[in-house]
Amino acid sequence: MSIKRLLQEANAIQVGVTVTDWREVIALAAQPLVQGGYVKDSYPEAVIANTLTHGAYYVFEEGIAIPHARPETGVLKDCFSMIVLDEPISFEGSDKADIVIMFGARDSNAHIEEGIRAIVSLLEDEETLVRLRQASSVAEVIEIL
Repeated sequence: MSIKRLLQEANAIQVGVTVTDWREVIALAAQPLVQGGYVKDSYPEAVIANTLTHGAYYVFEEGIAIPHARPETGVLKDCFSMIVLDEPISFEGSDKADIVIMFGARDSNAHIEEGIRAIVSLLEDEETLVRLRQASSVAEVIEIL
């Protein structure tokens, strides 16, 4: 599961986004995935419901949020979506995040193992995070990845 390939395939990278409501970020992150047939309309609603029920456990201290829901809530194909926010926001009382990577996986094993592992390995490099936050275009993000 190559994040870069799946992001490009789904045309699912958004840069310089300004929002103040975490629900809006979830909807924006899901939009290209819904339009591309990767997830059903129900998926972003499931991510929001999941957050309200379990908290924003997917926000990490590095300022990265990885919102997701279970495969049966509407994942049709493995997918990723990335949003780089202009200003960090809090997800339902969490620490603030400005890099948001939504993912969907068709089965629970890929959901936990491949999805999270792929994201963590991509973002464990501090220099990559700095460069992503400074990126001003989709092409720049693709180059960084």
